[in-house]
Amino acid sequence: MCGIVGYIGDRAASDVLLQGLRKLEYRGYDSAGIALMGQNHLYRIRAKGKLVNLEAKLATELTEDSHLGIGHTRWATHGKPEEYNAHPHTDMGGKLAVVQNGIIENYHTLREHLRSRGHCFVTQTDTEVIPHLIADTYAATGEFLPAVLQAVRQLQGAFALAILHSDLPDQLIVVRQQAPLVIGLGEGEQFCASDTPALIGYTKTVLPLDNGEVAVLSRGGVTLYSFGGDRLRRQPQTLAWSPTMVEKQGFRHYMLKEIYEQPGVIRSGLARYLDDESHLQLGLPGVVLGEPAQIQILACGTSWHAALVGKYLLEQLAQIPTTVNYASEYRYAPPPTRPQTLVIGVTQSGETADTLAALELAKSRGDRTLGITNRPESSLGRIADFILDTQAGIEIGVAATKTFVAQLLLFYLLALTYAQERQTLTPERHQALIEGLHQLPAQVERILESQERYIEQLSHQFAHTRDFIYLGRGINFPIALEGALKLKEISYIHAEGYPAGEMKHGPIALLDADVPVVAIATPGIVYEKVLSNAQEAKARDAQLIGIAPLADPVARDTFDRILPIPVVDEMLSPILTVIPLQLLAYHIAARRGLDVDQPRNLAKSVTVE
Repeated sequence: MCGIVGYIGDRAASDVLLQGLRKLEYRGYDSAGIALMGQNHLYRIRAKGKLVNLEAKLATELTEDSHLGIGHTRWATHGKPEEYNAHPHTDMGGKLAVVQNGIIENYHTLREHLRSRGHCFVTQTDTEVIPHLIADTYAATGEFLPAVLQAVRQLQGAFALAILHSDLPDQLIVVRQQAPLVIGLGEGEQFCASDTPALIGYTKTVLPLDNGEVAVLSRGGVTLYSFGGDRLRRQPQTLAWSPTMVEKQGFRHYMLKEIYEQPGVIRSGLARYLDDESHLQLGLPGVVLGEPAQIQILACGTSWHAALVGKYLLEQLAQIPTTVNYASEYRYAPPPTRPQTLVIGVTQSGETADTLAALELAKSRGDRTLGITNRPESSLGRIADFILDTQAGIEIGVAATKTFVAQLLLFYLLALTYAQERQTLTPERHQALIEGLHQLPAQVERILESQERYIEQLSHQFAHTRDFIYLGRGINFPIALEGALKLKEISYIHAEGYPAGEMKHGPIALLDADVPVVAIATPGIVYEKVLSNAQEAKARDAQLIGIAPLADPVARDTFDRILPIPVVDEMLSPILTVIPLQLLAYHIAARRGLDVDQPRNLAKSVTVE
C-alpha cells in the first residue's frame, strides 16, 4: 500500500518526486524518502512521518541538482515506521537504491542466505534484501539488467520496484509482480508511479505494467521485458483525466469535496448507462445476462458494504440467489462450485490484493467474472471477463465516499437489468425505480445544502464521545455498517453497526446516556419496526439520532435529533441515508482536529494481503 514514484528527464527530479509523492500519500504516510543520481553517485534523504517532514529535510540537505531519482511514501508492514526503515533501501556500498510497494514473503530465507555470503543488514524491512540480492548477482556477472532479472525471479510475494544504480546514470529500472505500477511517457522524459494521480500533471500517455514484467526507462524511451528476459511490445493508453480532478478546489479536505461530488457522480453514472429514453445500456453480453444460477460477490471494506446492498437488490428485484464474501476469506475457503455462477469483484481501486486473488481463483474454477471498479485500466480490468466502470473520477480521501455511492448505483443498474431480462418486475415498477434514480442527484444536493451546517454544529456535542451504535434493517442495515465504519476510520471513535432487530439480543447491554444511537428509519416495510427498536434504546437513556423523514410526527417524537432525508421508495433510500452519516463522521473527525484525508494506520488501496 506504499507509494512509488520515479523520474528520468530534464526536470529537477526532486520536484517531480515530491509532487508525485503528494498525490500518492493516501497510499501510506508513515515515512518517506527519495534517492537521487548525483555525479556518478547516489544520495538519499529520508524522514519519519508525513511527507512534510521529508520536504523540510530536503530544503536543508539537498545540495545538488539531479534529473534521475526514485521516491517512496510508506505504509509500514515489516519494521516500525522509523527513519532507518524508510525507503529507499541500498546495498552495502550505497551504489544501488530500491523502493518497493508490496511484501517479499521469502525475505527471511533470502536474508539468511545473503548473510552467509557476508552481507550486513541495518533495517527490519523485507525490502532491504532486494538491493543486496541484486548487488550480489551484479558483482558476479557485471551485467545489471540480467542481475535484476535473476534477483526478481527469486522473490516470492507481491511487489512493485523502482531501481537505480550509480553505474547506470541514465537508466531507471521498474518491476511489477502482483502490485500496481504504471509508466508515464513524455518527450525526452519518463515517469513511473504506483497510481496515475502522480502522473497526470505531466502526461496522459501511460503504460501499465503487467505481472512478471520489467521495464528500462531512459530519456529516449521505454524497453519492456518479461522476467525471463524476452523483449515485449505493447501499446500505451491515453488517460481522460485532468490535473484539476486531484485538487481540493476550495474545500478544506478532499473527503468533503468528494462528498459534495456525489450528485455529479450519480448523474455521470446514469448518463453512461441509461440512454436518452432511460433504457439500460450496461453493455454486458448475453453470456453474463442469461440466467446465472447464482451470483457470488467478492469485496473488502466499504466495497463489501456496497455489495451487501447489491445482494439485497439482486435477490429482491431480480430473484437471483446471491452471496457476499470477504475476498480475504473466499481465497482460503471458497464455497462449493456450481454451474452458471457469476462472480463479481468489487474494488474502487481495481488493485485490492485479496479481491484480485479471489477473482483469479473464481476464474480458475470456471466461473464467469465481472468487475465493478472506478479504475477500469487497473489490474481488475485485466483479470475480470467484463468490467463496469463506476464513473466516479479520482478519489483521494482514504475514507471512501463518492466511490461507495457509485458502486451502489451500479448495483441498482445491474439488478434492474437482470430484473428486465428475467421479467421479475412489472413494467410499471421497473419504470418507477428508473425515475426514482433520476431524482436522486437533486435529492442528495438538497441534503447537502440543508444539513451540513446543522451536522457541523451537532458534531460539537460528540467530539469526546467514546462509543456509537448504528442501527438499520433490511436494505439499510449495510448503511448502518458503512456509517459506523466511516466514523471509526477518520475519528477513531469506536462504533458498531447492527441490524436493529438484533439489538435486544445482546448489544442493548452497551447502552446508557453516554452511548449515542444512530438509527436509519425510512418509510417502508420495516419502518415501524425500526422506530420500535429505537424506542428500546431510548428507554435505556441513549441519545437518539434518526436518519428519518422530518414530517412524520412519530419520528419527531422518537428521536432526540433528526437528520432528515426526503421520502423516497425504500428500495432507493440507501443512496440518501448514507449522506448524513458521511457528513456526521467528517465533521466529528474535523472537530477533533484529526487528519481526515489521511487517517492513521490506513491506506487508500490495500495492495498487500
